[in-house]
Amino acid sequence: MKRYTEEEALNVVLGPKGTELRNEYETEMDKFRIGEAIRQARQTKQLTQEQLGNMVGVKKAQICKIEKGGNITIDSIARLFKAMGISASLELSGIGKLQIC
Repeated sequence: MKRYTEEEALNVVLGPKGTELRNEYETEMDKFRIGEAIRQARQTKQLTQEQLGNMVGVKKAQICKIEKGGNITIDSIARLFKAMGISASLELSGIGKLQIC
């Protein structure tokens, strides 16, 4: 049985990088990873979703959506990490590095 790397499997199932289906998949995965990072940071700080929402001026439901991989802006990421006192560095494809302090 042939074994495939993750990249090979994605190429077979979704197509090579740059194709529409592959781009959609990678965008969704990026949102999931960001949401997961926010959830882990919030839990490390022992904050509830409601508490974090109050710190940045949004409702608990919005924090829940973000943590599940919902749409999020760079500004929202920065506000959430700043509210939790976390410094972060994001590498943005085609844009460069963004420091959040």
